[in-house]
Amino acid sequence: MRLTIICPVYNEASVIPLFFARLAPVVKTLSVRYRVDVLFLNNASTDGTFDAIEVLRKEHPFVYVISMSANVGYQRSIECGLRNAKGDVMTFIDVDCEDPPEMILQFVHGYEQGYDIVYGERAARDENPIVSSLRKLFYRIVYSIRDEDFILDMAEFALLTAEVRDAIIRDQSSFPFIRSSIARVGFKRMGIPYRRQRRIAGKTHYNLLQMTIFAVAGILAASTLSLRLPIYVLPFWLVLTGVLGAAQIQTGNAWLLLVNALLACTYLGGTAAFIALYVARTYKNSLGRPNYVIHKRYTHLQPD
Repeated sequence: MRLTIICPVYNEASVIPLFFARLAPVVKTLSVRYRVDVLFLNNASTDGTFDAIEVLRKEHPFVYVISMSANVGYQRSIECGLRNAKGDVMTFIDVDCEDPPEMILQFVHGYEQGYDIVYGERAARDENPIVSSLRKLFYRIVYSIRDEDFILDMAEFALLTAEVRDAIIRDQSSFPFIRSSIARVGFKRMGIPYRRQRRIAGKTHYNLLQMTIFAVAGILAASTLSLRLPIYVLPFWLVLTGVLGAAQIQTGNAWLLLVNALLACTYLGGTAAFIALYVARTYKNSLGRPNYVIHKRYTHLQPD
């Protein structure tokens, strides 16, 4: 059986040696029962990340790398890994060690018990309580408005079988939302609660603005509630508009007319905005452009 450990990286030259020092004992343990590969997804790093991977490649023949021609973002790099990694089983992990490499052994144990998806369930994390609360809120908002299944407190720190992978990559989206796709395809799954740790070195490349953009895009990918919401709101809007209009006619209060106009602009503008977002997403999907391009000069693919 072939197990591929997939590691997305972007400007992590200083972190990769520290991460690999913790990952190596895991690989050694698993190599008794599996053919283990480590595949780095180099998201067009500019700080010597590729050179750090090459150092590992010279010492460890099971290390491989796929480099992208441009920074396509985390989700698209994950998609690249799903579409190009080889193996019967694969697991994703970031190199900053916020997700402990040692948990891969628990993932594999869950797989050997018959689970197709084994994932880390983020029970807690060492970060600003406000940011942590916003993360929790995001997961629960998506869960409450989802069109299909969604797994709470799950990210991409997970193990998948090749069958699950094949089901996920049937999606063709200009903005892949992998954790939602994992939930949507079903299969037998198990969550393992854990506490996320702080980065072992370096600085995060993910700021509050990027998290907000990701949250909005994730909601659009997981739910069509904002498209249906105007229909649900329409009866209440009509009643309120009628009441305000009648009151304005009866009292002659110009402020009621202004309120009614603002109410109409809010409803119609919001409806148009929601439609525009989904039309834009549909348009981007219809172009059929690839979400990533592999830079072959800096790529060493796994052999068959």
